[in-house]
Amino acid sequence: MTDLSAFPITKRWPAQHPDRLQLYSLPTPNGVKVSIALEEIGLPYEPHLIEIGKDETWTPEFLSLNPNGKIPAILDPDGPGGKPLALFESGAILLYLAEKTGKLLPTDPALRYETIQWVFFQMAAVGPMFGQLGYFHKFAGREIEDKRPLERYRAESKRLLGVLDKRLEGREWIMGADYTIADISLLGWVRNLVGFYGARELVEFDALANVPAWLERGLARPAVQRGLDIPKRS
Repeated sequence: MTDLSAFPITKRWPAQHPDRLQLYSLPTPNGVKVSIALEEIGLPYEPHLIEIGKDETWTPEFLSLNPNGKIPAILDPDGPGGKPLALFESGAILLYLAEKTGKLLPTDPALRYETIQWVFFQMAAVGPMFGQLGYFHKFAGREIEDKRPLERYRAESKRLLGVLDKRLEGREWIMGADYTIADISLLGWVRNLVGFYGARELVEFDALANVPAWLERGLARPAVQRGLDIPKRS
């Protein structure tokens, strides 16, 4: 049996199946990237719910795996060379899983990098900007009288949706006919923006020509539906 005892995180969240990839996450837009990818790929894994509201990401055990204190993170007992690998940052995990399994990422070098650039687009732009819009539109930021921050992030989120909309023109998925980690990286964030953040009208989402149908296609995938609810909230 695989021994993961060298990793302190397994003391707080014991592995019932140490031979499987261990996922430490919560169903947030970043968290579901990894659970959706794992469901799409079909790689056996064991999910562990990390309660952000209880500050569990700031415990010594979690910080031993991700010193930045954010979900998701993974521990793969069968990493490179057959040795366990601990990994954090959702974009890095998506790339790792795709390369490990040969799925959800083109093998052609040019198409591979084209896919990766859209993952980076989500990581560098969509996630931060949508998250800030959510803060100023739905959470504590809405109490701020000065609405210039809200307008800044509304305008930028709308612009980014326009970039994605143009990319999807004439394409079923971001890379055309092939569904990839680029789609997975973005689906949860777009869903969250128009759903949980309640910003659908604010960013004029329904005026977009291509993104709404792409989102609907993505959410209809069985693996996406499963991944959106993993790990199960307590």
